[in-house]
Amino acid sequence: MLVLGAGLQGSACTYDLLQNADVERVVLADVRKRPLPAFLERYARDRRFSTVELDARDGDAVRTAMRGMDACLNALPFYFNESVTSAAIDAGVHACDLGGNTEIVFRQLEMDDQARDRGVTIIPDCGLAPGMVNILAQAGIGAMEAVRSVRIFVGGLPQHPKPPLNYQIVYSLEGVLDYYTTPSWVLREGEPVQLEALSELEPIEFDEPVGTLEAFHTAGGLSTMAWTYRGRIQTMEYKTLRYPGHAEIMRAIRELGLLGQEPVEVDGARVAPRRVFIACAEPRLRRPADRDLVALRVEVEGDRDDRPVRVVYDLIDLYDEATGVGAMERTTGFSLSITGQMQVEGRTRATGVATPDRAVAADDYIDALAARGIDIRCHEGAIAGA
Repeated sequence: MLVLGAGLQGSACTYDLLQNADVERVVLADVRKRPLPAFLERYARDRRFSTVELDARDGDAVRTAMRGMDACLNALPFYFNESVTSAAIDAGVHACDLGGNTEIVFRQLEMDDQARDRGVTIIPDCGLAPGMVNILAQAGIGAMEAVRSVRIFVGGLPQHPKPPLNYQIVYSLEGVLDYYTTPSWVLREGEPVQLEALSELEPIEFDEPVGTLEAFHTAGGLSTMAWTYRGRIQTMEYKTLRYPGHAEIMRAIRELGLLGQEPVEVDGARVAPRRVFIACAEPRLRRPADRDLVALRVEVEGDRDDRPVRVVYDLIDLYDEATGVGAMERTTGFSLSITGQMQVEGRTRATGVATPDRAVAADDYIDALAARGIDIRCHEGAIAGA
């Protein structure tokens, strides 16, 4: 197995692969050598594991690295996903990635015929959101005879929030800011429409130790499902979860122009405001010693046996004290690993390019999560008063 990207998600994916004795070899590739996180450092002398320097901008080098591999698990930033997909098809290896940019996913889907001709399967959007939430949403949709609404809520959060943002970095801050500034695609009255990021704030209640969170629109989480179910489901939306008060502060920061990417002149130099914001905020929000959690809810409402029914999937996952793997790494990096292993074992759609809601069987996937201590709880019942 070739893992691209040695950040926390790629490292967590690698760690999970090494837990499977049937995985004979794992190569972790990155543009430069970097220290391994503590949870992976213990495998530094494992003969099944090696690291290599690889610049993903070099297509020939990527194709060379794929030789002899069964699958490529891509944990690089989303703008590499299209080229890595092309390379995997050329090399004749399965591939999956963390996705996050729906326009690029549509371009990957256009390579379906080429992937089929090469006998490989390509699955974009295989992290937490998009990824896990789409598989769960599809399971809920499949449990209904007719569906009216699908609502998805996900947040990666500190267990012990600290002001002013009550947030800590659990993945790329650049990626977080992209979600806070990019319009979100949703289904309203059956049609895809765009809504402003950080809009339509609402409270969401979770069991302790989480409590009350706020939910607001951000981009990417639905992946292509808004178009798959166009005209068939009236309402479908994805919202990010944060502790109360976060969205109001981030909206003010955004409206002041501090998240903009167009350079402005400062004392004779031109600088992008976002670069300054990241330089100032990232050291204060990166707290590697603090423990994180992931909160997730997927709600599907519809009809079955002529009765209105709601199916709800819930998850609260915490930093794993035994292994030192964070909740965001477990739910995202492990999800990528599970998908790649299922591809090689023939437990996904056989060939072609497909998103996980179409390629991955929910029961199999949920069982794989449970084997890792990531427990999805499913609640089902009639809708009162409907």
